[in-house]
Amino acid sequence: MKNIFEQLADLLKKDERLVSQDSVLLKNQTQELARKNDSELIKLLLSDKTIKQHFFFEVEKTLIFDKEKFIRFISNKQFLPNSYTAFKNKIGLTAGDEYMSENKEVVLAWPYKDCVLEGGMTKEDQKRDEIFYNETLAPDDINRLLDAKVFTNFKRIDKKGEHKLDGLNRDEKGIIKDNLIIKGNNLLALASLKKEFAGKIKLIYIDPPYNTGSDGFNYNDSFNHSSWLVFMKNRLEIAKTLLRDDGFIFVQCDDNEQAYLKILLDDIFGRDNYRNSIYWHRTYAGKTISKNLPWNIDTILFYSKNPNSRINNVTKELTEIDIASFNKDDNDGKGKYTTVSLQKTGGPGPQTTYDYKDNKERIWKCPVKGWRMTKEKLKALENERRLYITDKTIREKYYLNERLEIGKQIDNLWGDIGNMNRSKSEDTGFSGQKPEKLLQRIFDFATSANDLVLDFFAGTGTTLATAHKTNRQYIGIEQMDYIHDLPEARLKEVIAGDQGGISKAVNWKGGGDFVYLELAKWNEEWIEKIRDAKTGKELAKLWNEMKKTAFLSYKVEPKTIDANAKDFANLSIANQKKFLIECLDKNQLYINLSEIEDKEYGVTKEDKELNKKFYGSK
Repeated sequence: MKNIFEQLADLLKKDERLVSQDSVLLKNQTQELARKNDSELIKLLLSDKTIKQHFFFEVEKTLIFDKEKFIRFISNKQFLPNSYTAFKNKIGLTAGDEYMSENKEVVLAWPYKDCVLEGGMTKEDQKRDEIFYNETLAPDDINRLLDAKVFTNFKRIDKKGEHKLDGLNRDEKGIIKDNLIIKGNNLLALASLKKEFAGKIKLIYIDPPYNTGSDGFNYNDSFNHSSWLVFMKNRLEIAKTLLRDDGFIFVQCDDNEQAYLKILLDDIFGRDNYRNSIYWHRTYAGKTISKNLPWNIDTILFYSKNPNSRINNVTKELTEIDIASFNKDDNDGKGKYTTVSLQKTGGPGPQTTYDYKDNKERIWKCPVKGWRMTKEKLKALENERRLYITDKTIREKYYLNERLEIGKQIDNLWGDIGNMNRSKSEDTGFSGQKPEKLLQRIFDFATSANDLVLDFFAGTGTTLATAHKTNRQYIGIEQMDYIHDLPEARLKEVIAGDQGGISKAVNWKGGGDFVYLELAKWNEEWIEKIRDAKTGKELAKLWNEMKKTAFLSYKVEPKTIDANAKDFANLSIANQKKFLIECLDKNQLYINLSEIEDKEYGVTKEDKELNKKFYGSK
């Protein structure tokens, strides 16, 4: 007697669409037809009583096809282990046999301090051995974790210095118009921005840690790749909700994770919204070749929220090589020129498919792909003597004096923007810093004046400084303490009239302001104290304090831990830290907005009022 696997296989082979030329079933094609509720496939499944009972259920005398059950069944490794893949309709991260976005059992894996994103800005930081912890939270815990948080330490900073914040500027639609710098975990900060900024951001640019092990953002090798991808996935999903319908996102990385990152972005933003990969010549330094060629290129993955979003036309200055190509001159006073093809690069259209008769009655056959312009436009060019015509060719003239003013159309190879070695005036001393000119070009492509831009890996503050100088509103998020020494300090210099970077090119004179604020910590402070402890005595003291004021996990029984103090003392420092962090309730890392009135948190009256103003509460 055949089992259900064999019965289904035999039944599916009756459909020619599902069988290869050598009579092997096509599993993925079967899945695709099931997803589309293909009528022929459903009829076939209904024709067998056993299969019908297995994959259909009745609701008020109506049979319902359990599509998800069917797809899971044929995805099972026990079913058709040797089947062929006719095509794959989707590429993405998987958990078991299912895509992460479709797997109902996959929950957010939230490493402590986000894979301990301990961004090393000093040599001492980079040498320090990091400790990595990881735990999985339940779905209801995740919802609580990603609730809006309380903000604190508000201040406005302008040319006159730091001031106590008395309120936020809003436009006629009630949208916050202040520039913002937020200190805190960027995942939770992004989640906190949703209430006020969902669908309002025109451009997101991020330059996340590249996961190279040498960029100051060191990860535990036992889970670095998977953790980095989950780390990015969680943030990008929220980021998408913040973008305007006509918004764009630019994500910069190197080859270490670029391929995987693109698949992840395809999954989140949709492959149809992938616009291009921009290649920036990040360094010109060579090195002795031993195993590999030098890595001198960064990739900037460029997506839109919707496929119809349009970018601005941006040009660049002509190079000496470009200028040298203008080597023809008719001595008619118009100057030197070069010639370009009149053939379309795409497919022919009805208005551009024709044979052309020039003013000397010569007939020029329609190019294979059609002309670049209509017959009327082509005739106008000829009458203006802007066509280059010989016995064998007809081309358009491009004059040098015009092109010097217009510039050259920019493609996706950005070798004309120098790296930080060529931009000393803005150098902060951090190896991962990007030049302002790079961000200016991205802004030119994707934004207009007053548009809102977001960078949730603010780092050295290049995005924010460039936005400030080019009259863009901005939000920057940075978790590490160097937020004060780098982006905050840099913006103060910008406001004071800093002349580095693009300042001279945009005639920057200084001015403007920004608002600084922080996520209000609770258990996060304890994690930082545990992380920074050097000895077992320090950790033992912290435990005694934690019992009194920290929010401990419901799984923790302090009396039991105290009774086994000797066992705790015998653990390594790393394991003592791991244990103490596991004792903390991860839902209480920061103070939830919904609990702002809880006296236990001690939120000040002033902060309560400012949070109401930030979140638009009455």
